[in-house]
Amino acid sequence: MAAMLDHVVAQILAQQVRLLACRERLAADTDSEALHDLRTNVRRLRSLLRPLRGLPGVEQLEEACKSLGELTTPLRDREVLAAELLRRGLTAAGQRRQAGRAQAFANVARSAQLTRVLAIVDAFPLFLRAAGREGLVPNLDKRIDRRLVKQWHKLHDALRDPTHDRHRLRLLIKRARYGDEAYPQLDHAGKKLQKLLKRAQGDLGDWHDRLQWLLQARDHADLAPCRGDWEQELHEAERTSDVTLDALLKALGRGKAGK
Repeated sequence: MAAMLDHVVAQILAQQVRLLACRERLAADTDSEALHDLRTNVRRLRSLLRPLRGLPGVEQLEEACKSLGELTTPLRDREVLAAELLRRGLTAAGQRRQAGRAQAFANVARSAQLTRVLAIVDAFPLFLRAAGREGLVPNLDKRIDRRLVKQWHKLHDALRDPTHDRHRLRLLIKRARYGDEAYPQLDHAGKKLQKLLKRAQGDLGDWHDRLQWLLQARDHADLAPCRGDWEQELHEAERTSDVTLDALLKALGRGKAGK
């Protein structure tokens, strides 16, 4: 149990360093990946926290991470769309969506949402150590293991459903993938399964992007030149993701991830 508690504390501290670095990158607008990296690190933090629900400070930190995610989602969606438009040579449309990026990044860097996440993260190791001393985290490794197994079972059941919702599958795949990465010592997924999860997440991400862009194209005339290509790419992404999801289902069926 002590080893698992040490692992969680070490992971929290590592995420704290990454989040602080992302804040500084956003404040200075050093690169186009700063927002993406912030969101990825917040997602990894949430995956670390999910199996710890019920412990002191977890609910508060999860809520803070959720609020930060809600703040940054539209900014990231706009950033991804701008890059797509520029790639297609629609310079004016892309630049319109990039306008004000530096200010938007600076606003995130000094936002109440990010400030709250960092404040709770800073105190969180103390909460965990105190909980350990008071005997509030008995059999922590078994507790985490059981909760991760439930995540794998949810993913397996969703994949087996012939009417599965791609949006929900994308979320469940992220949880399984990042949860496994947060607790590698529990050995729920080997390298091959991790690669398959990453591929499935990417395929569903491509599908999700095209779906969102087509929805926006209904209201924005400058997106009209892309509609035909995006519709074709949407169908291609559906077919590609179906193949990958089928392979993932088979891998889970014969593997130990859902033990």
